Parts: sequence; C-alpha cells; structure tokens
Amino acid sequence: MAPKKYIIWGAKGHALVLEEIVRAQGGEVIALFDNSPDANSSLMGIEIHIGLEAYEAWSQKLKGRKDINAIAAIGGASGSDRRNFLELFRKSGFRTPTLVHENAIVSTSARVGENCHVLAGSVISPMAELGEACIINTKASVDHECILGAGVHIAPGATLCGCVQVGENTLIGAGSVVLPRIRIGANVIVGAGSVVTRDIPDRVVAFGNPAKIVKTIL
Repeated sequence: MAPKKYIIWGAKGHALVLEEIVRAQGGEVIALFDNSPDANSSLMGIEIHIGLEAYEAWSQKLKGRKDINAIAAIGGASGSDRRNFLELFRKSGFRTPTLVHENAIVSTSARVGENCHVLAGSVISPMAELGEACIINTKASVDHECILGAGVHIAPGATLCGCVQVGENTLIGAGSVVLPRIRIGANVIVGAGSVVTRDIPDRVVAFGNPAKIVKTIL
C-alpha cells in the first residue's frame, strides 16, 4: 500500500514534530510551505515552497485529490493562523486529519476536533472537548470535562485541571497550571509557568503565581 501523502504549512520546529508522527504512521510528507522567504528546514529532501502564490500554483495541480492530507505546523499563540490555513486546505479539497502521537493518551469519551495535534506524552481525559486546530503539546494534560475552543494551544507540560474552559486562539504557556473550573477567555496568552487561580477575560496577557493580567491585547 502506498504511504499517505501529506503537505505541511510551516517549515520550522513544529513541522519536525509533526513529520515524525506522519512517518511513524506510515505516511510521507511530500511538500512544505512557508510565508518566510528565508525559510529553511531540517527536513532534508522535502521541497519548500514560499508564499501563498506558490501554494496556489502547487495545489491547483492536485485540486480535489482526496489522497492529499494537509496540516498547519504553526505553534505559539497563532491559533487564528492555523484556522485560516485549515480553511485554505478545505477550499483546495484536501483532507485535514488530526494527528495523535502513539504515546499520547486520548479518552474514548473525549471529542477532538479536526486538524488538531496531540503530541507525545500528552493526556486528554474523559469528556474533554477540543475544537478544531488545537495543539496539545508534549506532556500537556487536559483533564476531565475541559472545553477548549478552536485554535487553542496547550504548551509543553501545561496542566488544565478538571472542568476548565478555554476560549478560541488562546495559548496556555509551557508548565502552567490552571485550577479546576476556571474560565479563560479567547485570544489570551498565559505566560509560561503561571498558576491560574481565577477567571481571565478575553484578549489579555496574564502571568505569574497567581497569574495576574499584565497587558491588554488590542
């Protein structure tokens, strides 16, 4: 059987992680795309196409092919970008699967949206719900009944205790802890190592132990 074919938007570190998952599952990355004219990649032998025009030209040749899988390897606080590329892939007629590392644990009662990345050592517990284009990064934990909006990124080693709600496009920084039943708004950045003990509104940066709002995002 021929390997599943993947394309990745993003040619940096997150692409390395996703390519390894693809390869472990018997797939093959056939092309990389990036907006940066200086983009390069450690994924040797895979051609990098620069810019949206290059993507459009390349994808037009394969438009509607159901055997092409597309993923956006864009980390950090860039959930809205991942979601935009998800829409682009859909318009091209490509498949947009979720990638789950073989060492991740995902409860059978959890619901994981389209084009999410669930990385090594991460845990998604019973009745948790993830919107599309989320990242549950290395050794991150999403406990029971948490609800994550589209484009959320739970960074490496971060922990969401039970029944936490996180709004769309929010980044929970590496090693942070969010206590049970906390609500965090949309387009929020929680700084690395923070402990969130109370609700956080939309469009702010919060940091510290306990986490305090330090900046508004315009």
